[in-house]
Amino acid sequence: MSQDIQSAQITSAPGFIAALDQSGGSTPNALKQYGVEANAWNSDTEMYDLVHAMRARIIKSPAFNGDQVIGAILFEMTMDREIDGMPTAQFLWENRRVVPFLKIDKGLEDVQDGVRLMKPNDGLDALLTRAVKAGIFGTKMRSVIDAASPSGVTANVAQQFAVAAQVRAHGLMPIVEPEVTISIADKARAEDLLLDALTAALDALPAGQQVMLKLTLPEKANLYRPLVDHPAVMRVVALSGGYARDEANTRLAQNSGVVASFSRALAEGLSNEQPKAAFDSRLAASIASIHAASVAG
Repeated sequence: MSQDIQSAQITSAPGFIAALDQSGGSTPNALKQYGVEANAWNSDTEMYDLVHAMRARIIKSPAFNGDQVIGAILFEMTMDREIDGMPTAQFLWENRRVVPFLKIDKGLEDVQDGVRLMKPNDGLDALLTRAVKAGIFGTKMRSVIDAASPSGVTANVAQQFAVAAQVRAHGLMPIVEPEVTISIADKARAEDLLLDALTAALDALPAGQQVMLKLTLPEKANLYRPLVDHPAVMRVVALSGGYARDEANTRLAQNSGVVASFSRALAEGLSNEQPKAAFDSRLAASIASIHAASVAG
């Protein structure tokens, strides 16, 4: 029953998906942005404890609830930890009414043919089984497009949809994330190629199957509108991709039907040193601005 409620919330509720899934490579930068320097920990375990405390503080903040934040993407170690004695995914849904997702990729291969594919993930089925037991609704996996290479973009999308099929076999909703790097000179052309490749992959899905898409905010407003309207797409969300929050919000508001799934832009301005009132106020303002941009279309 809760899965049906969660599905309806993700499909049509006004709001956005928070990305709280920084992994091993990006965690130090996330902590630095939060005001915690590398000398604050002596091991990976201590580092992950610190980032979990940051995420728990965000999740427990009053503004972080299903009225504006409809979902949240977690890192594996966040799923395995607790908030106030309750497993994180359970706390998100039961206490905040936020639908939990899980980041499942294991990082990126080196650049080849203009793209960075996902590394092999032999333990994926075991992870997906754990995710189902933990109450996770869906998953997210990220690969990267660094150039407007037709063959590279096609390979990138093909890998994403192969993993999505594996996710769907466990009854979970996959978020397909072929990120286009915002700094490349041929970004607009890469996005055109991506639109074509995604459309072909969606058209090939069996009737009744759906995925979600997480895409870089495009150079051409509403480029991805056909994907928003595609029957095989539950929802299209956008990553901030390195844009500052104000620019990300401006770009997002120009793309009808697309909602945010921001990470760095969500946490922008938050600090470990802020007292509770200041932290909650800053996060509430951030959430309000991202929510407004998400529903502007």
